[in-house]
Amino acid sequence: MAEAAAAPTEEVVEGEPKKKKPILLILVIALSVIILIMSVMFGTLYFSGFFEHKSEAAAHEKVDELEKAADNAHNATPDGPSKVKKESEATRFENTYLQIDKEFMTNITGSKKVMVVQVAVMTHYDARVFDNMKKHEFAIRSAVLDVMRQSTEADVAKSDFRTDMAAKIKVVMNEILMKYEDFGGIEDVFFTSFVMQ
Repeated sequence: MAEAAAAPTEEVVEGEPKKKKPILLILVIALSVIILIMSVMFGTLYFSGFFEHKSEAAAHEKVDELEKAADNAHNATPDGPSKVKKESEATRFENTYLQIDKEFMTNITGSKKVMVVQVAVMTHYDARVFDNMKKHEFAIRSAVLDVMRQSTEADVAKSDFRTDMAAKIKVVMNEILMKYEDFGGIEDVFFTSFVMQ
């Protein structure tokens, strides 16, 4: 009887580990799946650069900026503005324009006629050229009016008068900018309005 009483106890003891095995197996599988998913997530984030230090990213940006600056320095004069390249074409430069707000009005030498012009300028360089023009607006206006005032009726009658006048204005503007800023930068001058009365 002692053996019979012991036998059922062993079966109960043997039965309990059988119940724990499926729970333990499910826990191991669940932990394995969680670890696998987390490994894939962290691996993806790591290779996409999510954990890259900001200092390393800043260093990469700094290298890019230095390369651009070297390209611009190659195309610029010392201490002057740099030319602005078009994004699509590395060999062509972007043209930027500035309309001078106030019109220029002067008498023609030896005549009662008046010349009134509106002028726009173009440059390949950055915005510093236009900033310099605005800064020295009064000196530039005075020099342009002096050039225009030298025109005579015979000059006005010539077919290439406007082209010559634009070239003279460009030279004078660059001279003023060179005098005060050590850099001109005006590439071309255009008349957006030209009236003779």
